[in-house]
Amino acid sequence: MSHFAIKPLEDEPDLRNALGALLVETVASGGSVSFMHPLPLNDAKAFWQDSLGAAARGERVVLGAFDGDSLIGTVTLLLKLPPNQPHRAEIAKMMTHVSHRNRGVATALLRAAEQLAIAHGRTLLVLDTAVDDGAAPLYEKQGFQLSGIIPDYALKPHGGLTGTMIYWKRIGAAAIPSS
Repeated sequence: MSHFAIKPLEDEPDLRNALGALLVETVASGGSVSFMHPLPLNDAKAFWQDSLGAAARGERVVLGAFDGDSLIGTVTLLLKLPPNQPHRAEIAKMMTHVSHRNRGVATALLRAAEQLAIAHGRTLLVLDTAVDDGAAPLYEKQGFQLSGIIPDYALKPHGGLTGTMIYWKRIGAAAIPSS
């Protein structure tokens, strides 16, 4: 496994470019992350500008994994949820550069997001992943529980429908069983 650092990201042009390139690569390689192929780089950068703006407002945290100075992965922790859900957060936009997959990057990002959620007082994490070529094994290995599958949930980046798998995990104080 390569050494890499994980840190929260701020809206900087170089980071926006790197995140945009990562999003384009993810979609081109079939990643179901809300976009269709081909994804124009300017659209990807605009998405990240909006997302990083939301992070600056405290509505989410965008984490980046770095190999030296190169961005190799990202995950977003959504914190701004409806008023009746202050106890939970959502994991979104988990992506790792194709060249760095299966090296522990996604696991480290997921663990860092979980720790940030706990630091923000959250006790429940939720996420969804595509049935076809999604990251279900990663999430299950990290203790997420499958709640259910919704068929024909979204279009795959290259066309055709895929279902989504909904996962949850108790964290922090809620994860400790009471006796």
